[in-house]
Amino acid sequence: MSRVKGGTVTHARHRKVIKAAKGHYGARSRLFKTATQSVDKAQQYATRDRKNRKRTFRALWIQRINAAVRSIDPSLTYSRFINGLNLAGIEVDRKVLADLAVHEPSAFEAIVGQAQAAMK
Repeated sequence: MSRVKGGTVTHARHRKVIKAAKGHYGARSRLFKTATQSVDKAQQYATRDRKNRKRTFRALWIQRINAAVRSIDPSLTYSRFINGLNLAGIEVDRKVLADLAVHEPSAFEAIVGQAQAAMK
């Protein structure tokens, strides 16, 4: 029986890693050993940053809501506004509120009015 060499499988594995390293700089996209290290680290960053992206967007939405609320009523803060929404029974998440504040200011102003009325 003849000997079977693993060249085909190895070549395919190397090609897969090199393809994943496309766009990396220098040897990281050309040499298998450094490309493997680079791809592994990139996947670690990608996994970690999927969580961080959610954090970052929530912070952005809160900043946008706060700015929009203060432009309507300078004495009203973000936390008081959220408290007013809860008292009014309005269940709208921060993503939608931020979108309303940017794209439909009149609708957002109506929501702020309802939150202020509920606080009084």
